[in-house]
Amino acid sequence: MTPVLDIRGLSKGFVLHHLGRNLAAFDDISFAVADGEFVLIKGANGAGKSTLLRTLYRSYLPQAGQILFRSDHGPIDLARAADVDITHLRRTEIGFVTQFLTARPRVSAEALVAEPLRLAGIAPDRALTEARHWLRTFGVKAALWPAYPTTFSGGEQQKVNLARALIRPRKLLLLDEPTASLDAGARTALVRRLADLKARGAAMIGVFHHPDDVAHLIDRVIDLTPDAPSQEDRHDVVV
Repeated sequence: MTPVLDIRGLSKGFVLHHLGRNLAAFDDISFAVADGEFVLIKGANGAGKSTLLRTLYRSYLPQAGQILFRSDHGPIDLARAADVDITHLRRTEIGFVTQFLTARPRVSAEALVAEPLRLAGIAPDRALTEARHWLRTFGVKAALWPAYPTTFSGGEQQKVNLARALIRPRKLLLLDEPTASLDAGARTALVRRLADLKARGAAMIGVFHHPDDVAHLIDRVIDLTPDAPSQEDRHDVVV
């Protein structure tokens, strides 16, 4: 079967203009991800783990390589796709789960979480009911649902972010340290939700500070540490 994501020779670096030098993040990365597969990205600090996820999400443009995504509308190279196509895929097929919430001012937590469903055509009342379910699941107190997340603590903001990012199943999920700062209850809820989405066929690529949280979900490990085993050998790395 054609993989949902096929990464070929991907490289990314940054230009440090004030130093007049280039800084490589990662170089010549190649691997594929199938439906329902969970790939863990590991590596030393500075190896480019989060940069890789942001490049796959197209927050960063790669310097070389291809990111071939099997969308519902046919194959597309995310490295070269038009911004309008990237925006559409983010709304419908590709999710990015991070520990950081960028909340709009004067938008309630429940409205923010319900938004992906409303944009998908779900009736507002149903979307709001579903949003409240996931806010409750991740441990956000009911009194905070109509409040603005910009006033929440970091941990509560992260729970809102998870509820919004995971409320709707996606074909591909990119997970950037989603368990950071979560309490035990929210971490358990997150792992259960990821397991459910994986069982439904979602492909996942994740960076986890504590990979033991998701050890039973991991199918393969890719190590970005320089001088690590070859890409082919990394399939056998144990978390």
